[in-house]
Parts: sequence; C-alpha cells; structure tokens
Amino acid sequence: MQRTIRVKGKGKIAVKPDMIRLDIIANEVCKEYDEVIEKSALCSKKIKETVKKAGLNDKELKTVKFDVDLKYESYRDKNGNYKSRLVGFQYTQKFYIQFPNDNTQLGKILYELSHCDVNVEFSIKHTVKDITIVKNELLANAVQDSKFKAEILSKASGVTLGDIINIDYSWGEIEIYSEPIQNYYLAESTVSEPYNIDIEADDIDVQDTVTIMWEIK
Repeated sequence: MQRTIRVKGKGKIAVKPDMIRLDIIANEVCKEYDEVIEKSALCSKKIKETVKKAGLNDKELKTVKFDVDLKYESYRDKNGNYKSRLVGFQYTQKFYIQFPNDNTQLGKILYELSHCDVNVEFSIKHTVKDITIVKNELLANAVQDSKFKAEILSKASGVTLGDIINIDYSWGEIEIYSEPIQNYYLAESTVSEPYNIDIEADDIDVQDTVTIMWEIK
C-alpha cells in the first residue's frame, strides 16, 4: 500500500495597490413604471457625461446592476393597524469605473458627481491592475510552503519525501482590494473646484491555499 502525506500550504503576500475602483449607486422612486424606465436611462446618460467631465473615458464605466422594484410605504389604518401600500417603482443602478491610483483624479470625479443632478452613493476601493500576476505569485508561495512543511514532517518522522501524487486547489476567485470609504452619500456641493483628496492606500494583504499529497518512502 502506497504511503502518502497530505500537507496544506498557505501563500501570503502584501500587494501595493495601483488602481482605484469607484463604485457608484443611484436610485430614484417614480409613480409610473414608464417614468422610472425613462429616469433610469437618463441617469445612465448623466453619469457618463459626468465621467467625461472628470477627464475619464466613459467607455470604461461599467454597469453591474440594474433593478426596478415595487416601492411600498407603511401606514396605520383607522384602527391603528400597520399596513403597506404601493407608492411607485424604484430603479437602482450600480456602476463602477477603474483608473490609476491618483488622488487628483479621484478628487475630480467626486467633484463632478457632487455637481451632477443625480443623487448617488459611492464606495472607493484600492486594487491592482494585473490580478493574474498576484494570483500566480500567491499560488507559487503556497506550493513552496506545502513542500517546506512536508519536508519538515518527513524528516521528523524518519521517512523520505517522494513525488507529488495529487494537488488539490479550488481555483476560486480571489478578491484583491481594500475599501477605505464605503456607501458614502454624496450631497450636492457648492465647492467651485475639484476636491483635494488625501488618501494613502495601504498594502493589501492577500492569501491563498493549496493542498498537496506527497509520496513518502
């Protein structure tokens, strides 16, 4: 019977972010369905125009969510009981745009959004442009960690580490980002020049694991 040892390896690295991802959420309630569809289309147009005013490519603006839901409100009937009634339809649109990590550019887009006549919320994420390089380095580190642990265990057990029998890896998505500002409501501003943003992006700690089965002799 073949003797084996299974060892989980963990790869860890700290990544310097080089990109900003700006998530933008807009919503509005309208009484009629046709009106909410019209307003949502107008919203998309205005957000694209705002992106262009900030000096960014509007083609880089991506829509990741578009929903239209019934909107209800609670009220008390004549007997004091709580009930709900339909007040209209609400659209929710979520966009995102990525650009190089530049506080000046971030200040420009936030300034333009605050002067756009669409009420929005936003979140700022720091991330990396080439995620594949980071994933490959993580995976290599995890394999080396598994081998290092397997060699220690084999030596301590008085056996010799042989060939790799099997590698178990999930291939799941790894999210590489930090989020210094989440779900911030951007009210209309009277400021006449772009915001002076001073956000120092910290390194992003990421990790991944791999389990390797080794032959022992």
